[in-house]
Amino acid sequence: MTHPSRSRLGVLLGSTTPPEQIGAQAAAAEAAGFGELWLPEDYFFLGGIAGAALALGATSRVPVGIGVVSSVVRHPALLAMEISTLARAYPGRLMPGIGHGVPAWTAQMGLTQRSPMSALRETLTAVRGLLHGETINEEGRFAAFREVALTHPVAGPVPLFTGVLGDKGLDLTGRLADGLLVSALAPVEYVRSARRKLDEAARAAGRDERITITVLAAANVTRDPGQAAATREALKAVLAFYLAATGPGPLFGAVGANEQLADLLSRGGPETVAAEMPDEWLDVFGVVGGQDTARARLKEYLDAGADNVAIATVVADGAEETLAAVGELTGEFTHGKGTTHEH
Repeated sequence: MTHPSRSRLGVLLGSTTPPEQIGAQAAAAEAAGFGELWLPEDYFFLGGIAGAALALGATSRVPVGIGVVSSVVRHPALLAMEISTLARAYPGRLMPGIGHGVPAWTAQMGLTQRSPMSALRETLTAVRGLLHGETINEEGRFAAFREVALTHPVAGPVPLFTGVLGDKGLDLTGRLADGLLVSALAPVEYVRSARRKLDEAARAAGRDERITITVLAAANVTRDPGQAAATREALKAVLAFYLAATGPGPLFGAVGANEQLADLLSRGGPETVAAEMPDEWLDVFGVVGGQDTARARLKEYLDAGADNVAIATVVADGAEETLAAVGELTGEFTHGKGTTHEH
């Protein structure tokens, strides 16, 4: 999916965004020149599909992604129906994302699966088939289909993204999906590795198309060089919260940080992480500081194999300034300009 005139910088609206503000914030992001807009579905904050509908209705050009719905929360036929409704109403602008879901949240709904990967595989396959007008009649490990077909299939392509982290998920993405939405806090090293693994999986499946990577980046950026140090201090507490909530995993393992993070968490929570984590973690797991620093960091992600970077304004007090500061850079990062892809 190549969009020569579109900026490769996007924005994620936070899950704490009041629903009544989604339309206005989406319109502002489009006016600022951001190339794509993502709406989260974090349980139990915002409905990703409803939020995407609000954003699409308030804008006229910017593609809108859903990042991401859990494959186990809705039956694939219901999810396909919702996607087709929006995809037909806003042709070429919807980017649905599907993942496993945060285990703690799905457990709250009694939706824990013995094989989350099977559920994701079945959902991706069924949703794509239904969108293309197929009739499905099968009993899967996760969902049953008895002569299910959509009344309103979609004529054009609808890019299906995944939100996965591990090698099995990346392999599945390369074989079955169109794009990968990389979780916030991903270091450049993880993105480079994911690019390679996606390309390998796609080739193994006989696919010629490039799998799109959009990276969500936790950002706190300023236009005022004198405030750069303050942006780092403000991001530290938020970053520590997310590091403590996520714990060791593939993202942090990509830079050898799992052991140190586990040690910090064995001795405390977010406060311990904030007090003792290396200062360079702010640069490894986020985009922080002045515009020049942010520009260089964004370019690193794109050169590592990402196609787009969507900033997540995780520091509430700095959100407006971050959007303005990064928004001024959108014209520098258009497709085919200023960066290379590594394979």
